[in-house]
Amino acid sequence: MNIGFIGTGIMGTPMAGHLLDAGHALFVYDRVKVPQVLADKGAHACESSRAVAERSDVIIVMVPDTPHVQAVLFGDGGLYDGISAGKIIVDMSSISPIATKEFAAKIAEKGCGYLDAPVSGGEVGAREATLSIMVGGKQADFDIVRPLFETMGKNITRVGEVGDGQTAKVANQIVVGLTIEAVAEALLFASKAGADPAKVREALMGGFASSRILEVHGDRMVKRTFDPGFRIELHQKDLNNALDSARKLDMALPATALCQQLFSACAAQGGKEWDHSALIRALEVQANHEIG
Repeated sequence: MNIGFIGTGIMGTPMAGHLLDAGHALFVYDRVKVPQVLADKGAHACESSRAVAERSDVIIVMVPDTPHVQAVLFGDGGLYDGISAGKIIVDMSSISPIATKEFAAKIAEKGCGYLDAPVSGGEVGAREATLSIMVGGKQADFDIVRPLFETMGKNITRVGEVGDGQTAKVANQIVVGLTIEAVAEALLFASKAGADPAKVREALMGGFASSRILEVHGDRMVKRTFDPGFRIELHQKDLNNALDSARKLDMALPATALCQQLFSACAAQGGKEWDHSALIRALEVQANHEIG
């Protein structure tokens, strides 16, 4: 296939690299220079999103937030001006489910398919091609694009129609954020009570409290290794999508709101770029105690 890829950041670069390794022709655009590692593999740099769309059958978007996706799609030199009937846009960013449905409806006016396919697994998952990919959109479009997903991830699920992929990602980020908060409270409690938090974590890993977050992020908390990973500011963005959507659905997400406030407390300490496991630092201030 001729594949377009827009957004070659920390996640996008290895994802695009896997597509090149699989033998696809790749047409790439980024606001900054296309990474040399992709150029060395044969990626074709384009001067705009429109140019990518004109040369590609499937166009993947991987940018930070809803306004960035909107600009890529509908801004000056955007995809909308370059697409034609039969092409498929795949938004692998993590953005608002409500905005996603609006974007897809406008893209459909040109006779094009639209899949929302946010991912979970972070930089490591992108690099190792083990991402979980949650997809919303028509079955026919999903069937065409699935081989591309399989080059970038392992757990690939069509959740439902357009917007449902983003809804699943929001749900994922609620679970992840609240579990980080629970692990942080537990290990901080253990430490202030005088126990070795590393040993407590080891004991908990053998029981019902075991989780991937206790395993990986609990270890980060004990060792105080807070280089991202997944930045706090990105998790804040995802929880903003959760809380904004919940408000429009007339429902409460009280624990999600608390988690967002703790992330905001970290941001106030200059921690927007810390790994999200550093949420424990906000709790340490309240406990007047540092884990370890």
